[in-house]
Amino acid sequence: MKKKLIKIIKKAGKILRKGFYSNKDVTFKAKKDLVTKYDIAVEEYLKKAFTKHFKDFNIIAEESDNSKVEFGNSIIIDPIDGTTNFVNGVPHTAISVGIYKDKKPYIGIVYNPILDELYFAKKGKGSYLNGNRIFVSLENDLQKSLLATGFPYSSSENKEDLKDVIKKVENILPSCQDLRRLGSASIDLCMVARGVFDGYYEMNLKPWDVAAGIIILSEAGGKISNLSKEEFDMFNDKYLAATNGKIHDELLAKLDI
Repeated sequence: MKKKLIKIIKKAGKILRKGFYSNKDVTFKAKKDLVTKYDIAVEEYLKKAFTKHFKDFNIIAEESDNSKVEFGNSIIIDPIDGTTNFVNGVPHTAISVGIYKDKKPYIGIVYNPILDELYFAKKGKGSYLNGNRIFVSLENDLQKSLLATGFPYSSSENKEDLKDVIKKVENILPSCQDLRRLGSASIDLCMVARGVFDGYYEMNLKPWDVAAGIIILSEAGGKISNLSKEEFDMFNDKYLAATNGKIHDELLAKLDI
């Protein structure tokens, strides 16, 4: 399954890469939420290939109608995570594919064809970047930790979300080394997995944003939860917190405001 998955995703990456260096027709799903013909093209290619080769799995995908798809044995697709980056020529953009068996994590793949970085993890088998094993950082002091976050699309219209984001930044920024915002949740999670970031948090994420990344981070030794220290539910929880495990409780304490 691994070889076939990677082959399919790398072919889809050629579509993303072509689009990255081309003129793009942009449609707005919401005030800040973009979609391009390349999002649709990558998703349709992946759905067709996955349906052909992995008949035991249904597909949940960002640009599709998922209302009649039940999460179980599922392949969860984000065709272009970081579409705003993609549109504006920022190279932090990726295809994210998370595979779940009976709702349990099985395989996660995040592929950035612009930087030629492919992250892969299988439950119980560790995490890899371009075939090399990766691990989370060893930093145990929040003040020395480099963190990442993201800003929700809802911040343009939902004042409560905007206030919450600003309040948390005000509380966390003085208490860490610094805060980064790359604009791709799947890549942020992988950056924690490879030890570049020590932690990451964000609100209002969708299953396709994180389905692959949380598997990759977990297999690299990281920790993921909601703000109540409970197992993160990607379909229902408002906030995700993801760290190397060593600063997790300290980060959650700063987010609990």
